[in-house]
Amino acid sequence: MPQRKKLSTTIGANNYAYLHNMVKAGRAESVGEAVDKAVETARRLDNRATLERQTAAYFKGLTSKAAAEETDLEDALSAASQEMNFDQP
Repeated sequence: MPQRKKLSTTIGANNYAYLHNMVKAGRAESVGEAVDKAVETARRLDNRATLERQTAAYFKGLTSKAAAEETDLEDALSAASQEMNFDQP
């Protein structure tokens, strides 16, 4: 189990009830675990948004030649994936 850190704070009544409901519903073993899960979800959403911004910036900054190469690669990968049967091992 990863090392735990002590956190003592106050939170909104609705958030407190939400954390306790996670425990009652069996989605977390404790309020601390419920907090961890909520923070992990928030971090995942932040990471996804960062990746989206960075990807958009990458494509926006491409030269026309590089953009054409990306399009060619996209077309080739799309064609190759159409030939694959993902249902077979």
